[in-house]
Amino acid sequence: MTQQRIVIGISGATGFAYGIKALTLLKPLNIQTHVVISKAAHVTRAYEAPDISLAQIESLADKIYAVNNIGAAIASGSFKTIGMLIAPCSMRTLAAIAQGLSDNLLTRAADVVLKERRRLVLMVRESPLNLAHIKNMEAVTLMGGVICPPVPALYQHIECLDDIVTHSVARALDLFGLDIPTLPRWGEDLHLNHKPE
Repeated sequence: MTQQRIVIGISGATGFAYGIKALTLLKPLNIQTHVVISKAAHVTRAYEAPDISLAQIESLADKIYAVNNIGAAIASGSFKTIGMLIAPCSMRTLAAIAQGLSDNLLTRAADVVLKERRRLVLMVRESPLNLAHIKNMEAVTLMGGVICPPVPALYQHIECLDDIVTHSVARALDLFGLDIPTLPRWGEDLHLNHKPE
C-alpha cells in the first residue's frame, strides 16, 4: 500500500459538521478517505447542513460507499486502512458496534477495524448518558476502540463554532498518529497567561 487509507463514518447523531470537518482536515494530507454515511445521517444533514450537497461531500472524499453496500472494499479486512473514525457516532451505531451487529456497511466497517486490531475512534454524541450507553462504551473500549466525545477545549480562546468543531476533530485524528498542522497544542502554541505560583 503506497498511500495510507482511513475510513470515515458519519452516523445520524447531531453533529454532521464533525464528519465534514474530518474530510476537510484530511484533504490536504496524503491519505485516502473512504466514506460511508448512514441513512439517518442524511436526515441530519438536511436539518443541520442543508447547504452541503452530496456533490460537495464527494469532492472532499476519495470514495463514498452506499450504507447498504455490504460488499464494499471497507467491509473486508484485506483492504488495508489505518482505521476508522466515526464522526459523529450515534448511540444506535455505538450499540451495534458493541454487540457486533454488522447490519450495514457503517457497522460492518467498524467491526472489520476491530477484528483486524486497527484503530477505531468514536466521536459519540449523547447527553446525559444512560447505563446502556455507558456499558456499550465499555464494551467497545475493551475491544480496543477509543471513545472520543467532541468536548470543547475552552483554553484555546474560541472565536466561533468552527473553532470548537475543528479542535475536537483534529484531536480525534491525532489518535491515528496524524499530524494536523492547524491544531493548536498546549505547551507549543498555547500557554498560560500567568506564571505558576
